[in-house]
Amino acid sequence: MAVIILLAAVLIGLRLHRSATADDALKVALSQVGTTENAAGGSKFNQWFMASPYAKAGVARDGGSISDYANASWCDMFVTWVGAKAGVKGIGGDAFTPAHARWFKDQGRWGDVPKPGAVVFFSWNGGKDTGSIDHVGLVIKDDHDGTIQTVEGNTDDAVKIRTRSKDYVVGYGYPQYGH
Repeated sequence: MAVIILLAAVLIGLRLHRSATADDALKVALSQVGTTENAAGGSKFNQWFMASPYAKAGVARDGGSISDYANASWCDMFVTWVGAKAGVKGIGGDAFTPAHARWFKDQGRWGDVPKPGAVVFFSWNGGKDTGSIDHVGLVIKDDHDGTIQTVEGNTDDAVKIRTRSKDYVVGYGYPQYGH
């Protein structure tokens, strides 16, 4: 009996210390589909972000005040929230999509392969440099027809699943997911 209890404790300990997977992050993200912003343009993700250390870091880098995030575009705040809620290591965190993309590049975790759970950065004018980035989401899957399926915040003022052309993709950031 003692051996069984010890084995159960070890297995529970391993489960508690495992790294979050891409599936974990996508489950959290997909659970938010349908969440909308308020009349002022903010969301629960803005509110969470303002209380996070990422907001303080953004103000230190860019100036302004934490309250500036209250009704700001929140696509990257959504991605940051998902990473935090799912316990993802190495997803970074920002509200400014070009800076978040540069962070992935600086970490050596940037590329052009649309893996499930990758952070996808878009430029609606088709630019391919990080300075042209307009929007961000998470890859659900590669459709293998020139499109990807994504889950995104702040798309038509809500969290939605989208099918996007790869023509608008600047690149992908790869969080440090477990297996």
